[in-house]
Amino acid sequence: MLKVQPNNMNVSHYKKSSYEHIPESKDVVCLVDDLLKEAILARASDIHFEPTEAGLLVKFRLDGVLSIVESLPKALSDNVISRLKVLGGLLTYRNDVPQEGRIELSPQWGGKVMDQRLAVFPTIHGQRAVVRLFYRDEQLTELEQLGFSLQICMALKEIDAKNQGVLLLTGPAGSGKSTTLSALLRHILKYFPGKSIVTIEDPVEIRIDGVTQVQITPHGQMTFPTALKSLLRQDPEVLMIGEIRDAETARIVIEAGLTGHLLMSTMHSGTPAGAFLRLLEMGIEPYQVTSSISAVLNQRLVRKLCERCKKKTEAGEFEAVGCDECLTTGYKGRVLIAEMVQLDSYLRKAILNKADLEELEKLLMSKGHTNMLADGERLVNEGLTSRTELKRVCGIV
Repeated sequence: MLKVQPNNMNVSHYKKSSYEHIPESKDVVCLVDDLLKEAILARASDIHFEPTEAGLLVKFRLDGVLSIVESLPKALSDNVISRLKVLGGLLTYRNDVPQEGRIELSPQWGGKVMDQRLAVFPTIHGQRAVVRLFYRDEQLTELEQLGFSLQICMALKEIDAKNQGVLLLTGPAGSGKSTTLSALLRHILKYFPGKSIVTIEDPVEIRIDGVTQVQITPHGQMTFPTALKSLLRQDPEVLMIGEIRDAETARIVIEAGLTGHLLMSTMHSGTPAGAFLRLLEMGIEPYQVTSSISAVLNQRLVRKLCERCKKKTEAGEFEAVGCDECLTTGYKGRVLIAEMVQLDSYLRKAILNKADLEELEKLLMSKGHTNMLADGERLVNEGLTSRTELKRVCGIV
């Protein structure tokens, strides 16, 4: 059984004895294959190959937390990265530039893994590689399955029923935004059949039957703004844009939301109030923000306590323990916490007056806004996660 340890703990020597002296390239092939296999069996979302002065650290991101699983000798570093580059179709002789590729799926996984993406980057100790794994999860296709509170779930369904407006999703990478967007589109397909739905993504992460999905290629001529401008002439009713990355894309998104399109997208922001300010910083006029944005949904994923080993404390809450079932972490799987802000007359007035972040946050608090931490409390009370985990994700010491 694979055991993992957080970065601030000693390195576990997973199979180290068999990797200390690998004389042949075919053994490096087996080593890389073994690591990919173990990561998939553990349902890791990412595999990090980090070069150090002493060797190569291999880390798995399990349920959002990065943990060390192997320490490989320095002599193997270049060969391991080269093997990954071969699998990803990258240039093995270029070690001085970042490269991105895709590792072909193995038939042995029977469709459980949808995609494997590779990114390589040069550092002072050698090349650093990260493999991102995407899994097919049939249990996370409907809005009701995602774990939103009843209030947020109902609000999202109401937005899905509209013919225009913009829904923004915020949160860090790996917080489930793509899964939420896909569930929203499936809900429209199911309850409002006949609508023309188009997505623009970089890359397409989740394929949805009945939706026209467009993939933006890096460094190509078809950028997000170019594709969006053209698609608006293709008579779409619902548009999903993978991410608002620049002012030009933001401007087109806002205009589309004002002209009879239901549009969904993501952007980088830590809070809903921060998302409004970011749009203003991109040059969007306050009246355009208040007229086009329907709501901002901010979400995170917290680890679920392992049902087999979780322990009830004197305070009546549960805490993580650790067992073989959860790879000694005390957690197994993740669940969603979220906060949602819908524009009302008070918030619109504050945005039109160009209120700062502190003013917007105070306004939301005065109106009884349920923030991320408060939403997470319901999971703590239900014994699904621990208070320690909730504080970790919400950034509270």
